[in-house]
Amino acid sequence: MDSSLIQTIVVYALPVIFAITLHEAAHGYVARLLGDNTAYVLGRVSFNPMRHIDPLGTIAIPLLLYFVTSGAFVFGYAKPVPVAFGNLRNPRWGSLWVALAGPMCNFVQALIWGVIGVSLAAMNIQEPFFTRMAGAGVGINLVLGVLNLFPLPPLDGGRVLTALLPARQSIALSRIEPYGFFIVMALVMTGTLTTFWLRPLVNLGYDAVTAILTPLVSLL
Repeated sequence: MDSSLIQTIVVYALPVIFAITLHEAAHGYVARLLGDNTAYVLGRVSFNPMRHIDPLGTIAIPLLLYFVTSGAFVFGYAKPVPVAFGNLRNPRWGSLWVALAGPMCNFVQALIWGVIGVSLAAMNIQEPFFTRMAGAGVGINLVLGVLNLFPLPPLDGGRVLTALLPARQSIALSRIEPYGFFIVMALVMTGTLTTFWLRPLVNLGYDAVTAILTPLVSLL
């Protein structure tokens, strides 16, 4: 195995594990707050990555795509956290907040990795491994958060849109869910999702992180 590939895997491993683990745990935690204990009872409100990692979606598919595309395209997923939306005290609006919890958790993590990067620079720590990891943490979480906000079931954004739409349109959108993953994959593979959704919103996310961290940079 190429040494640069090994270095890349090592640098990205920790940010990826935190990104997917906390994303899924956030769904379960908010669901519990709003009345559904399904994820909690099944042990999915946990920081243990082994409870969230899907061997196929989290490991096999991303590595396969990395090799096949020479690193140009990587996509993966974790095991979805089970939520019984009917158990929520307010199923419609509760489902919206449960869905938003994952992406919002990723944006918070992006900020935390940004703070780590700024702190490393302030302490004049220039070790490439740590600086690359901090940068990877920001990028991975922005991409994961933005991708999951795409308004198509079963992504989180699809559930948000379902909660916001009137009943008839909401039911119609929900019927797309069995095919949503394949539609998203097709949009990603053709570059459509990247061009019109991921790239613009991730860039906006970087601008937001930079704006929030600028006062910290000036203090340090």
